[in-house]
Amino acid sequence: MKTLIALLFALLCVTPAWAQQRPQPLPDARGLLRALEDAFTAVADRVTPAVVNVSTVPRRAGGAPGAPGEEAPERFREFFGEEFYERYFRRRPREDARASGSGVLVDPKGYVLTNNHVIENAQDIIVRLSDARKFTAKLVGRDPKTDLAILKIEAPGPLPVAELGDSDQLRVGQWAIAIGNPFGLDRTVTVGIVSATARNRVGVTQYENFIQTDASINPGNSGGPLLNLDGRVIGINTAIVAAGQGIGFSIPINQAKDVMRQLIAQGRVVRGWLGIVIQDVTDELAGSFGVRERQGVLVADVLKSGPAEAAGLRPGDIVVEFGGAPIKEVPDLQRRVAGIVPGQTVKLTVVRDGKPVPVSVRVGEMPSDEPVQAAVRGAEDFGLGVEPLSGDAALRLNLPFTHGLVVSEVAPLSAAEKSGLRRGDVILEVDRRPVGDPPGLYRVLAALKPGESVLVYVHRPASGGSNQYLVLERARQP
Repeated sequence: MKTLIALLFALLCVTPAWAQQRPQPLPDARGLLRALEDAFTAVADRVTPAVVNVSTVPRRAGGAPGAPGEEAPERFREFFGEEFYERYFRRRPREDARASGSGVLVDPKGYVLTNNHVIENAQDIIVRLSDARKFTAKLVGRDPKTDLAILKIEAPGPLPVAELGDSDQLRVGQWAIAIGNPFGLDRTVTVGIVSATARNRVGVTQYENFIQTDASINPGNSGGPLLNLDGRVIGINTAIVAAGQGIGFSIPINQAKDVMRQLIAQGRVVRGWLGIVIQDVTDELAGSFGVRERQGVLVADVLKSGPAEAAGLRPGDIVVEFGGAPIKEVPDLQRRVAGIVPGQTVKLTVVRDGKPVPVSVRVGEMPSDEPVQAAVRGAEDFGLGVEPLSGDAALRLNLPFTHGLVVSEVAPLSAAEKSGLRRGDVILEVDRRPVGDPPGLYRVLAALKPGESVLVYVHRPASGGSNQYLVLERARQP
């Protein structure tokens, strides 16, 4: 930074050759530097209150907060009531919680945007504001494919928020300011430039389109904002190159906005899906398929019963255009397909046997490969975790159907356990209606009042494939 300032000062003090012919007023170099300094401090003053410290209490071995060592307090709650439990056994934020990283408030109602890896496998999540207030945060939803997560804290009044910018307008060389908690040092401000945009193949997430910056980013900065000189968030800091100094990566805020909107609305991210296995076109492959290197993406396999198979795509096709835009490499096609709303029909062009072939494909919804975090209040009250039944799971369990929800977690002493639900059960219907969407199930459960119950129809592979009805009841208030 000192070198940069010295260079800037020298440039401002040198009169160009074309201007030496007549006297010219020298620019006020000190004033310009002061203006730049004021811009940095203004950003720090305005945004720092919206940057939070995120700490976690890791899950104990064996998983959920309802592990065997916690059964006794839960029994006290059952027999002596909520007030007794809250007074003597309620878990409060631990002072020895592990400092995981940073986050940024994006809504005055208390929504916090951070990285998924900051809160992954957390039992308790603690958010500390710049005014030293602490809150236990709820996980609204997370998206490992982009390494983003949304938390929610409940505060008595509106909270300070950071203004979100437009990362599509970024230019290499413009100023970048990072704020976070590196190595536990609260609200550290560092300055650099945007070194590059659209970086992929970093090996951090499945969908990579990173902003590269030389603003100092270190462990603990994860989840904090990258800002422009106007104080608007242009990225979420997420990764560093351990072997190199001055190389950090941020998720573009426009990408984060879409993920954030979906996580808040429905607890998960819906992405488009073609049902193909793809690979880059190398020098060796290009000649064999009649294309130039870096032209298109090779279809290595077409999944059965997927959108691509229905559209007539074949292994060996080279996708060179999708939705009117040229395709050059695998990450490019992945991002474009994922951004399509399932159900839309998109035109693409493939090179087949050396000739361009137009294809229309109705984009499907990407299957979920992990339990979905629901953004609906009340799910945790039942101690029940579910995930959509995938085709692979149905085949593995020898099921005659591919719809429903697999029970992935049943907390001890919970309403789900008392109803008779077990891990591995497949929920087919709730309230006599088919169900295949976790948020749909949780909406039904959240609508139940204390003491009310709902009929659940389940398939039990562990008992020879039998079906049965169970009654799931919301616990009565003491």
